[in-house]
Amino acid sequence: MMKEMSVSASKASLVLFLCQMISALDVPLDSKLLEELSQPPTITQQSPKDYIVDPRENIVIQCEAKGKPPPSFSWTRNGTHFDIDKDAQVTMKPNSGTLVINIMNGGKAEAYEGVYQCTARNERGAAISNNIVIRPSRSPLWTKEKLEPNHVREGDSLVLHCRPPVGLPPPIIFWMDNAFQRLPQSERVSQGLNGDLYFSNVQPEDTREDYICYARFNHTQTIQQKQPISVKVFSMDSLNDTIAANLSDTDIFGAKPVTERQPVLLTPTGSTSTKVELRGNVLLLECIAAGLPTPVIRWIKEGGELPANRTFFENFKKTLKIIDVSEADSGNYKCIARNILGSAHHVISVTVKAAPYWITAPRNLVLSPGEDGTLICRANGNPKPNISWLANGVPIAIAPEDPSRKVDGDTIIFSHVQERSSAVYQCNASNEYGYLLANAFVNVLAEPPRILTPANKLYQVIADSPALLDCAYFGSPKPEIEWFKGVKGSILRGNEYVFHDNGTLEIPVAQKDSTGTYTCVARNALGKIQNEVQLEVKDPTMIIKQPEYKVIQRYGQVSFECIIKHDSTLSPTIIWLKDNDELPDDERFLVGKDNLTIMNVTDKDDGTYTCIVNTTLDSVSASAVLTVVAAPPTPAIIYARPNPPFDLELTGQLERSVELSWIPGDENNSPITNFVIEYEDGLHEPGVWHYQTEVPGTQTTVQLKLSPYVNYSFRVIAVNEIGRSQPSEPSEQYLTKSANPDENPSNVQGIGSEPDNLVITWESLKGFQSNGPGLQYKVSWRQKDVDDEWTSVIVANVSKYIVSGTPTFVPYEIKVQALNDLGYAPEPSEVIGHSGEDLPMVAPGNVQVHVINSTLAKVHWDTVPLKTVRGHLQGYKVYYWKVQNLSRRSRRHVEKKILTFRGNKTFGMLPGLEPYSSYKLNVRVVNGKGEGPASPDKVFKTPEGVPSSPSFLRITNPTLDSLTLEWGSPTHPNGVLTSYILKFQPINNTHELGPLVEIRIPANESSLILKNLNYSTRYKFYFNAQTSVGSGSQITEEAITIMDEGKMADILHPAIGAGKAMASRQVDIATQGWFIGLMCAVALLILILLIVCFIRRNKGGKYPVKEKEDAHADPEIQPMKEDDGTFGEYSDAEDHKPLKKGSRTPSDRTVKKEDSDDSLVDYGEGVNGQFNEDGSFIGQYSGKKEKEPAEGNESSEAPSPVNAMNSFV
Repeated sequence: MMKEMSVSASKASLVLFLCQMISALDVPLDSKLLEELSQPPTITQQSPKDYIVDPRENIVIQCEAKGKPPPSFSWTRNGTHFDIDKDAQVTMKPNSGTLVINIMNGGKAEAYEGVYQCTARNERGAAISNNIVIRPSRSPLWTKEKLEPNHVREGDSLVLHCRPPVGLPPPIIFWMDNAFQRLPQSERVSQGLNGDLYFSNVQPEDTREDYICYARFNHTQTIQQKQPISVKVFSMDSLNDTIAANLSDTDIFGAKPVTERQPVLLTPTGSTSTKVELRGNVLLLECIAAGLPTPVIRWIKEGGELPANRTFFENFKKTLKIIDVSEADSGNYKCIARNILGSAHHVISVTVKAAPYWITAPRNLVLSPGEDGTLICRANGNPKPNISWLANGVPIAIAPEDPSRKVDGDTIIFSHVQERSSAVYQCNASNEYGYLLANAFVNVLAEPPRILTPANKLYQVIADSPALLDCAYFGSPKPEIEWFKGVKGSILRGNEYVFHDNGTLEIPVAQKDSTGTYTCVARNALGKIQNEVQLEVKDPTMIIKQPEYKVIQRYGQVSFECIIKHDSTLSPTIIWLKDNDELPDDERFLVGKDNLTIMNVTDKDDGTYTCIVNTTLDSVSASAVLTVVAAPPTPAIIYARPNPPFDLELTGQLERSVELSWIPGDENNSPITNFVIEYEDGLHEPGVWHYQTEVPGTQTTVQLKLSPYVNYSFRVIAVNEIGRSQPSEPSEQYLTKSANPDENPSNVQGIGSEPDNLVITWESLKGFQSNGPGLQYKVSWRQKDVDDEWTSVIVANVSKYIVSGTPTFVPYEIKVQALNDLGYAPEPSEVIGHSGEDLPMVAPGNVQVHVINSTLAKVHWDTVPLKTVRGHLQGYKVYYWKVQNLSRRSRRHVEKKILTFRGNKTFGMLPGLEPYSSYKLNVRVVNGKGEGPASPDKVFKTPEGVPSSPSFLRITNPTLDSLTLEWGSPTHPNGVLTSYILKFQPINNTHELGPLVEIRIPANESSLILKNLNYSTRYKFYFNAQTSVGSGSQITEEAITIMDEGKMADILHPAIGAGKAMASRQVDIATQGWFIGLMCAVALLILILLIVCFIRRNKGGKYPVKEKEDAHADPEIQPMKEDDGTFGEYSDAEDHKPLKKGSRTPSDRTVKKEDSDDSLVDYGEGVNGQFNEDGSFIGQYSGKKEKEPAEGNESSEAPSPVNAMNSFV
């Protein structure tokens, strides 16, 4: 197979040295050299130019510099000297120029606003920092404003203005609802760059009262909230329904449908605008349009393409984002808003300006006396920046003259410099958009040569590979470097050597005779120095017998050889790979000194096996392929568990180890895969065997680690693929010597059970962990953060100790150390515990209640001082109870409800309140001991709500043309009842509804007589109560007038007298005798026909109206089920079926109100509340829904009130 030889490690060294080639007088980064050489100051760290600080924290203005000698520091503020010694709030860090302004101890951040500049100075010059502008961050409150509700027609556009307070830095804007949930955004609804919320067209689902704009000030970690904005969308359907409910069936009404509109840009306004952005920044352009259907936005660049890989679209393509802009991105950008009705566009003229940026920044210059040099400072920008120079922080025009220096625009030329020419120069490049400031020193040094490479450094390489010998040096003027071989050898020259500028000698092809001593000599006008290094050339590593291709039958055994030859001074390591990956973690693979053996070969062992030989200097490898083929058929073999091992022997007994050997039993045709070794401790746990270790099946000896003071016996179990053998006979016993404990008890804790104690507990050591007789525990404790000595006791046979007389709930340092008759265990680690808790001392103060609606309130309180909690703060409990229903007398039984709020919360939501009621509450703090005192009771009242349905509706005394209605007041009026609303309409035999009549009844009435109704007519009644908030749930009932001549309805009320008759059929001919006789005959015939019909209907079981209902399946007329209190079908009594509720009223003419399904879903813990994913509460009050027909043949649904409560606790 192919043999590979790796490149010598010296080749990597060649790359390293070539990358480190330095100019003649660059100072090497040698710590010892840097400590000795004089050097002007260099600013190494400084605060940002625009430094916004947190006004609540100390201000740290950084200024760090290096130099030799170490520089001193001074500061200017607003252009004048800042004397920090005269300001007690300002200190400078030792050996540093960093200022610390103490704000947390009385200082005002606003008093230290200004422009600061640091100067670092030593005898070689002065370096200056940037101008650092200090500004405290600001997060002002929202200005109070009265927000009027927004009433918008469906399809119109809408803009909700945020107008956040002006902060420093500007806040991040987002919109959420009062449950702290992000408002969904889409192509139709989105937030603009200015924070406003834009609706291209409003839809009915946009109606809500909690559009809230939030401003997050990241610097101070505060969030300000604008007052909620209400939006009401009027849809055309609801407008039609409103008109229909107020017109008769003969009136003609209608409303225009939602009008589609072509796009109009909401922002920006007009047809054109301009935008200036700086080079390197992110360009953001925005277009938001109104229209119906919702317009789609598209962006183009006039006369060019949008830059690839830097262009992104955000906010549903309403925002164009171009990152890392340059002058080439200037131009006109057009946004086009389009829908099916047309389009609108806007052109934004973008101009890219540029703050100064470096082309060539000045670099430090190290010269020797008499040499020449230049400092170059080149910058660009738009407009082009102005270049100015300073020397040691002073404008160069007024700086001390230096005859060796000449300024030529952006270049300073130095000629024949002397040591006094050393200085720090500053280049300032500035335009109207910013500035750049760079320090570069000129350091004139006169230094004799120095060689930085360690003496007699040893280099080792493989023969026929490159050798690199280092000679790192420094001197001023720049030294000349020469190399010699041997102590008295001649100077090295010729093509067989390469001399690098950094002093390195390269031998491209090193041979065995290249071994020897090499001398590097560095000299300049001030002196000469030399250094010797050693080179050893090693023989290469070779594989003299490579692994060979193998074909092996399945379940056979195969071996690969890898015999090597190497330099005697190198130590090789051999690694085997399978298919260029590690060998499988399988005990069948056995790696020997120069071979790899695979036992019991399987098909998955197919592959390429590689032998890799590594030394510290080289690497070689060779590979071979293994092919696995099927084995010939063999007779059936009986496999069984192995026989137990025998002849166990202990040798090499030491205090902490022993060697165990054994002889394996018969494998029973299944190779032993491993041996399991178990031990018995006859001293502490006789008869109990424990797992000790396990070894491969090819191993029959093992070195076992032992613990002191244990009487050991061992046994061995053999394992193959069939199972485990029986344990071997136990070995002889071996008692180890006693010793100090090696470990200490674990799980040490300190928790007080009473206010004046500390209970220290731990997990005791097991018997064999004691390491000797007389196991005890040294328990130590002392109060934390108090300069107390440790108090200790020694106990035995326990795992708990109680310290009495402790202060209440203070931290203690605790440690528990094991010891026995021979001594102590190692020093234990300390844990922190607390003495016992006591009940909190004070109640929360400043309890305030904000009633949100008739069923929900928010309670606030101030946190109690932690010192008064006297324990681990677990949270707060709010006790609240209803004192009185404002529409009734006081309750006799008061049921208190409790909500628990975990952690250091200061507010909570109280759901499930009853409308129009008076409540009391108090708040208590809770720790691990229990509850503290209650705060003074706080009284609050809930506003009115809509009432529940009347308790019953009873219809009695049916006559030819009248019915009497009686009712009961609502069980839950939820306020002051203002009136009752009665609606009724006739139902004919064709399942059609007649005109709907509505009557408003004073709240103090409980009955009503309806007169002038049609005879033998079924009527359906809808009845509900009202408060000032609105109408409550309704109940329904049906009744029939007695059969007679038809009369038109006339509505009479006991309190208001007779109403207007709906119609009259009386004529003068009715007074004639012959007409009366004729009518009697007709009436008799009709009566006979009706009797026949009733008989047939009773036999059939269903009346025609029911058949109509079944046929049409109109949801308004469907028979109601028994469980929802509505009417079902008639049934003949002869069928012996249970009588269902039908159009006939019960004997007592009452309709029982369904039990209320209102339920209180409390917040907090220990109640049956439900929470959504973010922890907010979800609950609901719901009543039965009754469908109420509208005029004509259609019906509309009158929804019952639903109180939905969402909260974020």
